[in-house]
Amino acid sequence: MTLALLALHLLLVGVLLPRRLAGSPRLQSRPALGAAVWLALMASFGIGLLLAAHHLVAPLGHEPAGLVGLLPHLEPAVAPHAHDWWAPVAAGGAVAAVTAVLAARAALARRRHRETLDLVATRDRGRRLLVLEDPRPAVYCLPGRRARVVATRGAVELLDERGLAAAVAHEYGHLRGRHHLVLLAADTFALLLGRLPLARLGRTEVALLLEMAADDAALARVTPGELAGALYALATAGTGAGPAGLAAASTGVLARVRRLARPPAPPAPAYRLAALAAPLLPYLLACAPHP
Repeated sequence: MTLALLALHLLLVGVLLPRRLAGSPRLQSRPALGAAVWLALMASFGIGLLLAAHHLVAPLGHEPAGLVGLLPHLEPAVAPHAHDWWAPVAAGGAVAAVTAVLAARAALARRRHRETLDLVATRDRGRRLLVLEDPRPAVYCLPGRRARVVATRGAVELLDERGLAAAVAHEYGHLRGRHHLVLLAADTFALLLGRLPLARLGRTEVALLLEMAADDAALARVTPGELAGALYALATAGTGAGPAGLAAASTGVLARVRRLARPPAPPAPAYRLAALAAPLLPYLLACAPHP
């Protein structure tokens, strides 16, 4: 019974809900909350998968009945069958290892790029950015402990003062929100379960929602029209993503410009609850008493 409930949960969270939520205007109206919902679904699927693995390898007749029955399985000295957790523990270790590798690679790439920028770029203190002598228009950020916002000479010449301020404010929104860490979580999930709709759609949606969240942060300094104009100018000039993948016009520009031009849809109250409750749901299913 427990295994059937967990399988149903995995189908709902991993396949059905992602197809329903992708492109949701209500999630886009509060993009930070929307990204949290997607990450909560990923966490819920991962926890459900680990619990299902445990129930598959646990000897018959030793499944914990209720939460109190589950807790002793965490103490080897108390539970004779605690070794049955080797499968979920190994899976959790694999997830941690993949996350660490991705984080280390990204940090190394950022450090090398930052060292190069410190040698060749010019600091513009008034605009709070580094100017890189490159004719290709791009504005991007390098997150981390020594964060940088970078604009190429092509972007400085392409955008007017307000447009450049809008693009820079967008990048500072990424830095303040630590969006690279959110992307790291989505990247790890997508790398491990890339064929799953939740992984494939979730990675794309999280990236778009983080761009929209940075757009919202920029609106504290510029108008929607100024930001939309800067995004359109950079996108049509052929700009690409920076080394960190967080360039102002690298993701979903058309959807973001349309969003800036229309009143936001009110978020459904259930989404906030979903972000909090989704990771707990597989525990409740695994621990619920059943005949």
